[in-house]
Amino acid sequence: MRCIAGIREVLPVNSKKIRASARGEDCQIRIPGVCNFNPETTVLCHLPDGTGGKMGGKSNDLCSVYGCSDCHDEIDGRTNNAISNGYDSTSVKVFAYEGHMRTLNKFVEKGLV
Repeated sequence: MRCIAGIREVLPVNSKKIRASARGEDCQIRIPGVCNFNPETTVLCHLPDGTGGKMGGKSNDLCSVYGCSDCHDEIDGRTNNAISNGYDSTSVKVFAYEGHMRTLNKFVEKGLV
C-alpha cells in the first residue's frame, strides 16, 4: 500500500506463481450440479474485489479462487446452470466466496502468501 497526499492506494497483486498454482488443483467453488470436478480444467478465477475496477479488467490475484471450467463459467455469468439446479445468484456468490477462503488457505500452505 502506498500513500499519496493522504489517499491510500492498494497496489495490485499480480503473481505468476499464484496464477500457476491453480494447475492440477481441485475446484474450490464446487457448485452442486455444475462442477465438473476435473482438476485438468482448474484455473485461477478472479472474483470482483469491490474496487469498481475497469470493465474487462481482472481483480487482484488475491481476490481469486481455484475453479473448474464449469464453475468458472457460472461465476462469470457465461452460463446459468446453477439456476437450473435451484440456486439463485446469491447462492452462486456464496459458493464462490467459500471457495475463495479455501483457496486462500491453499496459498498459505504453498507458501505463496
